[in-house]
Formats: sequence, C-alpha cells, structure tokens
Amino acid sequence: MYRITHYHPRSTLFRSARSPWAGLESEIDRLFEAAFADLTTPAAPRFPVDLYEDKDNVYVRAELPGIARDAINVEMVEDYLTLSATRKEGDESFSLNRSIAVPESVDAEKVSASLENGVLTVTLPKREQAKPRKINISVN
Repeated sequence: MYRITHYHPRSTLFRSARSPWAGLESEIDRLFEAAFADLTTPAAPRFPVDLYEDKDNVYVRAELPGIARDAINVEMVEDYLTLSATRKEGDESFSLNRSIAVPESVDAEKVSASLENGVLTVTLPKREQAKPRKINISVN
C-alpha cells in the first residue's frame, strides 16, 4: 500500500532567516513552478536555461524543441542576453522570452550561437584580461 505525502511549506512567519532549509524550500518551489507552468499563458513566457562556464567561455543553453532557427532571436543589449522564440501550432503562436544578466568579463563583440537538435547554445567568450593565467614562481 502506498502513502501519498503532500508538501506544505510552513508559513514564512515561522521561517528563520538562518534556517538551512529556507533556500532549499524556495529553490524547490521555483523548480516546481517552472516545471508545471503553462507556457500558453502570458504570465509564464519564460523557459529554463542552463548556465555554465569554463576558463575561456560562459555558456547559455536552452532546449527549444520544435522551434525553427528563423523563429529564434538572440540579442545582446548592454549587460543582458535576451533569447526569444516563437512557436506556431496551427493558427496559434506562442512567444517565449528570457533575459539573462551577463558578467562583465564577457566580450560582447564575440558572442556566437548555434542550434543543434533543438538545443540552442550561446557561447559568450571571456575577455583576455578576465581569463586566468598561470604565474611562474621564480627561485631566488
């Protein structure tokens, strides 16, 4: 026999700012909201993205299955990367948007994007002065 347990977060009145679970609870709430958001409503036009970096680049990855390359727009405006896409289903079309703050270490002139198998990858190269460099230690 299975038992279903419903998760009900405690009131914020009783949460302590120093609680080790406070951040986890809000992150879980955010993930569930994103997972169950109806993208057809104007209140939820965002889509999830993955952000990661290596020593040379910052990457933004978004899964956009079924969206044609010409229906995707990638723009850099000041310190923000904006991704927008339009999906047409029959007579209806749905717009998705996402803006991401870009670190100052990114060289905005060299940003590139590629779409492969419904996955958009935006590569944001780091400026040369922002890249880590090895310092040699001399022996005296």
